[in-house]
Amino acid sequence: MQNKQIIYESKIRTRIHEIIFEADTAAGKLFDIGLIFSIIFSVVIVMLDSVKPINIRYGDIFYSLEWIFTILFTIEYVFRIYCVRKPMYYITSFYGIVDLLAIAPTYLSLVLPGSQYFLVIRLLRVLRIFRVLKFVQYLGEAKQLTRALRASRRKITIFIFTVLTIVVIMGSLMYIIEGEKNGFTSIPKSIYWAIVTLTTVGYGDIAPKTNIGQALAAMIMILGYAIIAVPTGIFTVEMTHAYGKVSTQACPSCGAEGHDYDAVFCKYCGTKL
Repeated sequence: MQNKQIIYESKIRTRIHEIIFEADTAAGKLFDIGLIFSIIFSVVIVMLDSVKPINIRYGDIFYSLEWIFTILFTIEYVFRIYCVRKPMYYITSFYGIVDLLAIAPTYLSLVLPGSQYFLVIRLLRVLRIFRVLKFVQYLGEAKQLTRALRASRRKITIFIFTVLTIVVIMGSLMYIIEGEKNGFTSIPKSIYWAIVTLTTVGYGDIAPKTNIGQALAAMIMILGYAIIAVPTGIFTVEMTHAYGKVSTQACPSCGAEGHDYDAVFCKYCGTKL
């Protein structure tokens, strides 16, 4: 009797897993499509709720709908934990963390009013659409982008450190040149001005008044245009290298492409290339 119960429970878990985690079955695809529309609808409600005129008129309805969606997503989250063999693997995964963050703000709003607006993070769950619409073939390109970012991280770090050094020096000089009477009341505020100027944002809330200060500002502006191109060039070079590491050879057995340049066997069927 106990064995039958275990087998029955195992079948239920398998069925729930097929519906929630698999998109190949009709039930799984229907579940994912319904989930995606629910996520989008719930995010729209949160966004509309932040508009005061709409909130005054429909606030109570939005509040009820928000809790309905939160309860539904909570049940879904519990089922996801229930049907996997290694719950901690799912809980600590990217989607597991996103699923938890998608329901936490509503419960936190009971203690911290206003935190429910963080529910817009639910939009990240729409990333599951890649699985539903069979966009798996684009994962190779995503891996190449990731590889390029990792390869360029040291150069980018040095670049950012250099930029920080420049804005500290320029901000300090501007503080000495302009002083408090022209709005540069402290070195941190002057550094803020240097960052805004170097990045060519130019809010205009602080501006140099002296000739020397304006000349220094002009130098920073020109330097800003030159600096913007640096990280783009670094990443472009690494992208070229990343694409160069992928072979164009197709597997003679299954016809699959996208193998590493030094691959000896097909990573899909194991046939020797």
